Amino acid sequence: MSERLPDVNDIDWRAPFAWLAGGWADLWKAPAPCLTYGVGIAGLLAGVSFALYASNLAFWVVIMSLGLVLVAPILAMGPYEAGRRLEHGERPKLRQMVLVRSALRQDAFFLGLALFLVFSVWLQAAQIVYGLSTYQLHDTMAEFVRFAVTTEAGNRMLVVGGAVGGVIAFLAYALVVVSAPMLLERRFDVFMATVTSVRTVARNPGPMLLWAAIIAALVLASATTGFVLMIVVLPWLGLASWRAYRGLVVLPADRRDAIGS
Repeated sequence: MSERLPDVNDIDWRAPFAWLAGGWADLWKAPAPCLTYGVGIAGLLAGVSFALYASNLAFWVVIMSLGLVLVAPILAMGPYEAGRRLEHGERPKLRQMVLVRSALRQDAFFLGLALFLVFSVWLQAAQIVYGLSTYQLHDTMAEFVRFAVTTEAGNRMLVVGGAVGGVIAFLAYALVVVSAPMLLERRFDVFMATVTSVRTVARNPGPMLLWAAIIAALVLASATTGFVLMIVVLPWLGLASWRAYRGLVVLPADRRDAIGS
């Protein structure tokens, strides 16, 4: 592809809060489609969690909830599209958010596959840390929490698992924080998008670490409510992430992709 890598802006610690504020304002410009999208994703996640919990697989409920930080960028493709249309002065429709035409291409599939592979590594690492920490299988959530919080082995599992999981999550974040919304612009391929994403993190390590912490905190807080909060949090973070992409990556105004139907 002849398109060169776009330039990356320098930002300060105030930028993530500006993205959140802008995303919140955007959410209420199109509340019906955005919140309906959030209901669909929240319902899906709650259904999977309930099925795991009903099967006495408490460990997997916890791991899936934590792993949401890795897959949330793909789940937010709809809100990215809503943010893109709002930027162009349009009111997004639900069908446009559910079926994002500019994301139905090979490069977006490759990014999704990369995140799936990272998520698989996350699962394997979690199993290894859990298996090395105890010989018991904790069937219920209460048993698992009791083991993790009240025993030395459980505390050690939390520390080691948090360190390993944090490294994996941050690597995934660096690859996808800008690349996921960037791929809605068809002239960029997955290589250009992921390289640009890593460059934004490398150039602005402090503010981007803060943005990662905010995303993780909101996603995990949503999980603790049985994903009820996800109804609002997912579209809010998706819209804010579109603003983050637009604030971090320099695109000439006359080179932005046109909006299709």
